[in-house]
Amino acid sequence: MGQRLEDYALIGDTHTAALVGRDGSIDWLCVPRFDSAACFAALLGEPGHGRWLVAPKGGGPATRRSYRGSTLVLDQEWDTPTGSVRVTDFMPIRHHHPRVFRVVEGLAGSVEMETELVVRFEYGSQVPWVVKTASGIRAVAGPDEVVLDSPVPLRGEHLRHRASFVAREGEALAFRLQWAPSYGEQARLLDAREALASTLSYWEDWSAGLSQVHGEWEALVRRSLLTLKALTYAPSGGIVAAPTTSLPEQLGGSRNWDYRYCWVRDATLTLDGLVEAGCRDEAEAWLWWLVRAAAGAPAQLQVVYGVAGERRLPELEVDWLPGYEASRPVRIGNAASLQFQLDVFGELMEAVDRARSHGVVADGAIWDLQRALLGFVEEHWDEPDQGIWELRGPPRPLVYSRVMAWVALDRGVKAVESYGLPGPAPRWREARDAVREQVCSQGFNPRVGAFVQSYGSDELDASLLMVPLVGFLPVDDPRVVGTIEAVQRELMVDGFVARYRATSGVDGLGDEEGTFLPCSLWLVSCLALLGRVEEAGQIFERVVAVANDVGLLSEEYDTGRRRLVGNFPQAFTHVALVNAARHLAVATARGASAPSAPAHPG
Repeated sequence: MGQRLEDYALIGDTHTAALVGRDGSIDWLCVPRFDSAACFAALLGEPGHGRWLVAPKGGGPATRRSYRGSTLVLDQEWDTPTGSVRVTDFMPIRHHHPRVFRVVEGLAGSVEMETELVVRFEYGSQVPWVVKTASGIRAVAGPDEVVLDSPVPLRGEHLRHRASFVAREGEALAFRLQWAPSYGEQARLLDAREALASTLSYWEDWSAGLSQVHGEWEALVRRSLLTLKALTYAPSGGIVAAPTTSLPEQLGGSRNWDYRYCWVRDATLTLDGLVEAGCRDEAEAWLWWLVRAAAGAPAQLQVVYGVAGERRLPELEVDWLPGYEASRPVRIGNAASLQFQLDVFGELMEAVDRARSHGVVADGAIWDLQRALLGFVEEHWDEPDQGIWELRGPPRPLVYSRVMAWVALDRGVKAVESYGLPGPAPRWREARDAVREQVCSQGFNPRVGAFVQSYGSDELDASLLMVPLVGFLPVDDPRVVGTIEAVQRELMVDGFVARYRATSGVDGLGDEEGTFLPCSLWLVSCLALLGRVEEAGQIFERVVAVANDVGLLSEEYDTGRRRLVGNFPQAFTHVALVNAARHLAVATARGASAPSAPAHPG
């Protein structure tokens, strides 16, 4: 069974990523891409479903661990009665094939070590044929081939391979594992020292280009930005929501989704965070991924795509995996790709507007696409949909979706009036104003004193914290203040914000889930804009305190068990952290003398 999510760290090569446990076991790795089948799937099962252990004999968690500076090179150290040892894990930046290096260094005395390699293709289901080589093993099944180059002799058969060895002070041993298609040429083995030096250099050079500093939160923000970079699929520029699938939103529950894809709505906050941090190249690559993925008939715009822009993401259940802590089903693919989610049009338009305001986007084909999408919004903004939370219940007239339809039309008007682009601004303005009038008259519930989840409902929804952040209404508008305070009063659980009342049945599931960390960070941004800096700072500190020791956060937090839950690490959470830290830093510097406008008013 997998460890606590807090016990995992991330390594990656900007094509895929692995989760390394504090016990020295790599329990999750998909090759060659984020959304490929896993060859190590113990995270969702047991060691027999695939893992790679390198640790002191007898087990136990690392005494200490950290990333080496502002990189994705992970050092884990164990102190034992006979000595100390370090295991350094990293994935060199991809040129052809994915590689994982594990370098064992004796720091003091001598330490009895062990390694165990269990390769299982197709999410733990396929046992490969294993051939011993002069320096390790070669495992093959169908199109997949994994080669391990080991500095010590391995013993074992097809099921698992093991070795025992001693790490002595001043000595280093390098294990090298790489994947390649079984029908192609075998990948060339890289020298461990050269690979480590080039990997450190890459991440240090990238980190040096970060321009945004947030005072006392600089280290957290920097690590969040590094995590976003690690979740980038370099060939296309897409950023996956997480490198994992089916990590549950409630332990033992059924809210288990595949997040190894690229969500259009992430573009709004992701572009904002990347551009403000000086990551211009990544912002531009993400923008062009977005435009390529969205190209085509506006009615066919999807909320989620594959890492290269693939549209078909069929969802299936993997019955041979028992799931993380018995949380079933394990799902591969995501049926949300088939949903109508109106808000995504606004998020796309907002993303392009943010890029345009920073001089990132060149117009032409992009504006042609925007005009086509705006035409669709004009015709369909009043239709029910399944919204930001991808509700699996029936479509509803969701208030957040209507707000984002307003954003789409508003940014279209802005493009014409502020940037001189051609378009029917008067017509868009008329539609925009009609959306605002309807939302304010039907989306605000006087009995609740807040904007509510859908027309005619009494249910609150934390997505409506975005109302002031996207400029729909000023942050100090009484209806906005009422919404913020209602969320604090009704949706906060032990100091964290839930998305909505999961037991209301609105999502077609009905079981519980953890509190949603991005929503907690949106509340921080709202309170900072209101000038309630001390209150915002307390919530921010509460959220960042649940990050693990290497600065990683999941999608949700179980306040009862005091554990991270949901897919891990989660890009949406790390983007929200970057943006909340910026809002809080600005409000703190201003002295919170008065409520401020959002960074991008409508």
